[in-house]
Amino acid sequence: MTDLADLGTKVTAVSLVPGEQLLTSRMVDPNSFLGPSRAAVPDGMQEVTIKLPIERVVGGKITAGDTVGIFISLLETSTNGAGETATQSAGTQLTFHKVLVTAAQFSNGSAAQPDAAQQGKGDGALSSGNSNQSDGTYLITVARNSVEAERLVYAVEFGKIYLSKEPAEATEGNTGVVDKTKVFR
Repeated sequence: MTDLADLGTKVTAVSLVPGEQLLTSRMVDPNSFLGPSRAAVPDGMQEVTIKLPIERVVGGKITAGDTVGIFISLLETSTNGAGETATQSAGTQLTFHKVLVTAAQFSNGSAAQPDAAQQGKGDGALSSGNSNQSDGTYLITVARNSVEAERLVYAVEFGKIYLSKEPAEATEGNTGVVDKTKVFR
């Protein structure tokens, strides 16, 4: 490559090192390059990002391209006429199955890359010792249709969310909403 203007809006498809010769074959259209920390969004879907602590993200072992189950827990309270809390009810349900993760980032926005020590071993564990990790939480972006995205946003605002790693061969199902009466059955 002799003139950078010839690149236009192209980006590098691989990591470059100082002194390396810049080749046009290593440049791609930005829309065609997702990299290891992104997965393509299926047609008709939109992306929603959820900020979760490590214990709600399968110990940080979620990467772009994985599919997850999304558990939603809601606590509802009602008040009596005097404004005092009268009743509380809580419930948890595995609400969404095999949800595509399109991105996994540390809470500061840096891409959560697979742990270098685990690469090639099929583990895909996120590097928990990464200095880019800001506060022990992750930004997990998932693809959902608009109706399910609304339900997910409501759960983020008014409840709690846990993710399970749910590969394609995982059995789907649930017993409905689990509350205190169903926990010990």
